[in-house]
Amino acid sequence: MGGWAIAVHGGAGVDPNLPLHRQHDAKKLLTRCLDLGIHALRSNHSAIDVVELVVRELENDPLFNSGRGSALTEEGTVEMEASIMDGPKRRCGAVSGITTVKNPISLARLVMDKSPHSYLAFSGAEKFARQQGVELVGNDYFITEDNVGLLELAKEANSIWLDHRVPSETCSASVETPLQMNGLRISVYAPETVGCVVVDTEGRCAAATSTGGLINKKMGRIGDSPLIGSGTYACDVCGVSCTGEGEAIIRGTLAREVAAVMEYKGLGLQEAVNYVIEERLDEGKAGLIAVSSNGEVACGFNTTGMFRGCATEDGFMEVGIW
Repeated sequence: MGGWAIAVHGGAGVDPNLPLHRQHDAKKLLTRCLDLGIHALRSNHSAIDVVELVVRELENDPLFNSGRGSALTEEGTVEMEASIMDGPKRRCGAVSGITTVKNPISLARLVMDKSPHSYLAFSGAEKFARQQGVELVGNDYFITEDNVGLLELAKEANSIWLDHRVPSETCSASVETPLQMNGLRISVYAPETVGCVVVDTEGRCAAATSTGGLINKKMGRIGDSPLIGSGTYACDVCGVSCTGEGEAIIRGTLAREVAAVMEYKGLGLQEAVNYVIEERLDEGKAGLIAVSSNGEVACGFNTTGMFRGCATEDGFMEVGIW
């Protein structure tokens, strides 16, 4: 075993003109989440417990697009989704269409631990949450003033936006980009889904991902984040969490591909991440973080930047954007 390792992300596709104060806030939050995970790992918490703990912290902070601060649908509401996976037996849980659960990642964990299923959505997931006694809040809890304004801009542009954290001074209905989603032009690319991957001192890998999805998305849209093998995957070999253009990640089953090329091509972790980003996105834009059961940590992205941080038991720690 190579010791524990942890990585977190706050999304890929960073706006190149992101103000310095916004960069500082993002790095501060990522550092806080890394410190939380490091403390838990040093206290011998399991990988699955640590990824849930860290993603809950990210969901509770409105800075990124998950939990409080989630992107708004076309109706001005929030529909969140999350998934979690425990590598040793490939157990998993996922939820979509969440509107009142304060921490969707913990509901996904309960689906894994307390239900016979792997995935619950919309009214069924909400009913299960009430049965499990999780903390519930009104949908207004998740809505921020910034997101309301950005939804209005997206509606003026008559477009879906891949997330919502482009500074307001750069947003306009006339923004042009060659990026398309399933053949349809979109206006702004700045995804900020959150995720965490961990390998603990026993070599057990786990992964968790949570998001509010796209701003001005159609009601009922489901992205890659709750889809096991696409946005999230963990097994005996590695743990992976993805972020970016959900439709491209779904088509490429991106998270599972990292494990597959390690298992079947014999690639190392960083080699596998690089291969998948370069060969499996079909011109889509995305990023991912990964850990291996040997205590390695890696990240990769083909966007301008990705909010990310990582640390290992030997004392290495890094937080970056570009």
